Amino acid sequence: MKKILWLLLLQAAAFTASTQDLAKIQQDFNMQLQSSVYGRDSSKGKYYPVRGFKMYCEIYGEGQPLLIIHGNGGSINNFVYQIPYFAKKYKVIIADSRAQGKSADTGDSLSYEMMADDYAALLDALKIDSANVIGWSDGGINGLLLAIRHPGKVKKLAVTGANLTPDTSAVNQDVINLVMPSYTALKNKASKTPAEKEGWKLLHLLVDEPHIPLSALQTIKCPTLVIGGDHDILKPSHTLLIFQNIPHAYLWILPNSGHSTPIVYKDDFNKNADDFFSRPYRVIEKDGRFF
Repeated sequence: MKKILWLLLLQAAAFTASTQDLAKIQQDFNMQLQSSVYGRDSSKGKYYPVRGFKMYCEIYGEGQPLLIIHGNGGSINNFVYQIPYFAKKYKVIIADSRAQGKSADTGDSLSYEMMADDYAALLDALKIDSANVIGWSDGGINGLLLAIRHPGKVKKLAVTGANLTPDTSAVNQDVINLVMPSYTALKNKASKTPAEKEGWKLLHLLVDEPHIPLSALQTIKCPTLVIGGDHDILKPSHTLLIFQNIPHAYLWILPNSGHSTPIVYKDDFNKNADDFFSRPYRVIEKDGRFF
């Protein structure tokens, strides 16, 4: 169920590349997933007791800490293109979020706020005061909330495909239509199997959350790179709204891309995120933006 949810989002992330190009991108990504050790590397992985559950985390490379956060129903291996690139320069910290991947959680509830607090606690467990952060989709939401709720934990933040609300002001109606049948079926089911309970928690996130006010975005202190595809499942106008309400923010809208920017534009994504984390910035006093 969890894997299906993540794949649904990828399928819904239509972009304007040719069908042949899309098929090749998906084929290459699937081959990388099959051959990769990420997410199942016993030499790098460890469970950390975090806020009532055991959070599975793998660490690669040395250097400044870089925390990478996956999307709904995903796991560590979703970043097969990012981990080896950034591990050459950074200490890459990448975990399975609560109730996803290997981070099992028997609790009845799940929220983005819970997961943001989990990641802050994980950094504490690793004795890391602060880190650069990359978040994709739900991971982007977690990244925003981490910067809001635990501002000292985030040096710089790069988010792609994040949203503040679950309604059509942010999300494409086609995606809501895609998810709602499964959501309604599970909501109305009196008795759920353990797998259905896990799936329900993730569907609840997609349909009912998040609810992040603009006033909360305006408290984010760290430099932030806000990324989206021009054919993302999230409306570009909503991505622009996020950018406009973070005091020290960059905006990057990728052409011919849907929700899967770290896959479709893997080389550009990696290079530009690295450049963003690496370079100093200066604040232009007129509008608070940095260049």
